[in-house]
Amino acid sequence: MKMNMRAIYTAILAVAAFSHSAFAVVYPLPANNSRLIGQNLEVDVPPDSKFPLEHFAAQFQMGLSNMLEANPGVDPYLPKPGSKLIVPQQLILPDTPREGIVVNSAEMRLYYYPKGSNTVVVLPIGIGELGKDTPMNWLTTVQRKKAGPTWTPTKAMHAEYEARGESLPDVFPAGPDNPMGLYAMYVGRLFAIHGTNANFGIGLRVSHGCVRLRANDIKYLFDHVAVGTRVQFIDEPVKAAIEPDGTRYLEVHNPLSSTEEQFRSSEPVPISLTPAVSRVLVDQVVNQDLVSQAMQQRTGIPVNITAPSNAPVNTAQNPAQSAPAQPQPVAVPNAQAAAAPTATQSAN
Repeated sequence: MKMNMRAIYTAILAVAAFSHSAFAVVYPLPANNSRLIGQNLEVDVPPDSKFPLEHFAAQFQMGLSNMLEANPGVDPYLPKPGSKLIVPQQLILPDTPREGIVVNSAEMRLYYYPKGSNTVVVLPIGIGELGKDTPMNWLTTVQRKKAGPTWTPTKAMHAEYEARGESLPDVFPAGPDNPMGLYAMYVGRLFAIHGTNANFGIGLRVSHGCVRLRANDIKYLFDHVAVGTRVQFIDEPVKAAIEPDGTRYLEVHNPLSSTEEQFRSSEPVPISLTPAVSRVLVDQVVNQDLVSQAMQQRTGIPVNITAPSNAPVNTAQNPAQSAPAQPQPVAVPNAQAAAAPTATQSAN
């Protein structure tokens, strides 16, 4: 069942979502013939918790969409106190060069490969609203950086706000109230990777096309990414990989709606597969029942599709399924952390 993201977004706007970004998640890179990294976490929601799902997403460096996919049925406004949440920190790297920045709009994640470090930093992002989409299938570079950016709304933005009976200033001055936040990296004439002045929207379609990050995440990128760095935009809701031991994995996210009808519908958006993914799925060792389950459940968690048909599926409902050990993320402090719920690693 597709989530009604518009309803969730509207409610979040009405509820002050308290959050603290606690760390950047840095993964050691696997070998060149491997793309599976990390392990999922299972966390306990404190019995007296009054926090929305965004609070837990921010603590564990996730976007709201990542947490909603991995925890079907969770209340985004108040996860049940005493319940458990899956934090989907296991993932398949995009099938792209491991260089610079890769933005995958469909999974609402940004991948940064620091040069010479043999690591990848994975950060959650907010992206463009329907009709104001973040670029897809675009290769560019960081063309300039600006600390304390100003924001000049376009004529179309002014018209949009006027139609709602609202107004925008001609220029938003630099500062903490600027919708672009405190740092921006410009990747084209109309697009930027920037911060935000809000405490919500990461893992949602909320911008006018730019890539939005939490305040500490854009500061991390601003400090480490040089002008001229390669930036690749992709839109791939389905990723598949063949690991060195022959195990096949499939990771399925909800595709982005491309029409207003799709966006408002409760029906799942149809999935289109790339030729590379299709080649993995037609392999004779792949269990098609597991593929079908993964396509239906769309948890955003890698599923072992080479398992026998009577084996449990590697999804959020079964976080303890065994799997080969993978390169694990390292928590790199970049902010004062709020009190975190108890976390344990699961084996998938």
